[in-house]
Amino acid sequence: MTPTLPAAFLTVPLAHRALHDVADRRPENSRAAIRAAMAAGYGIEIDLQLSEDGCAMVFHDYDLDRLAEGSGPVRERTREELRAIPLRGGDGEGIPDLADVLELVAGQVPLLIELKDQHGEMGVTDGVLERAAVDALQGYAGPVALMSFNPNSVAELARLAPDTARGITTSAYDPADWQELPEAVCDDLRGIPDFQRSGSSFISHEAADLVRPRVQALRNSGVPVLCWTIRSAAEETAARAFADNVTFERYLSPLTS
Repeated sequence: MTPTLPAAFLTVPLAHRALHDVADRRPENSRAAIRAAMAAGYGIEIDLQLSEDGCAMVFHDYDLDRLAEGSGPVRERTREELRAIPLRGGDGEGIPDLADVLELVAGQVPLLIELKDQHGEMGVTDGVLERAAVDALQGYAGPVALMSFNPNSVAELARLAPDTARGITTSAYDPADWQELPEAVCDDLRGIPDFQRSGSSFISHEAADLVRPRVQALRNSGVPVLCWTIRSAAEETAARAFADNVTFERYLSPLTS
């Protein structure tokens, strides 16, 4: 049986890569941004990349250059090396691993974890990042859900952690925005054909494409639809007509009591 997305993911907005703002020394996916999101009462969305030694690191990009005081692929550094590399725009904190973040959040707010595609072209996964994430989550008691753009990764998560809610991160898959993918792959993924095969509990869809009939058909059938990435109050108002919750950044989404 497919697990239900915890209700908490539909009741508080989710801070995209945590409540980041480098003007306040809070880089993306940093401990500082996570602490700020919790203090404000928001849920948190984070990203995972794999270290050289098979650990789940909380970091968005495949390379270090944009976000950290380092260069080159994340996958060419060990966990301890990555934890020692300061994030750009922060106060010297290194890149956290998933265990660090789980200890910090400790079930206080919903935590949405996106696993980045590790193999290119949304292909078959070797399961290493999925296993690292599931292992780190052992014993974690708070509201948590896992997701990935790669449906094969979501299917692997269903196999490894059948009781944990998981979903597909979905998109309009405009080939101009996805130049790393063959157009045929974009055409296939656009229709969300793997929702049932992957054992998904929800989707998180590109906000500008929420009116797509396939997305709304899923929602009308009872599938929770989250969306990414909302960057203003006006965008949020528009998105909430077609989605059950938002992932936001660059403004403060209103909290409802």
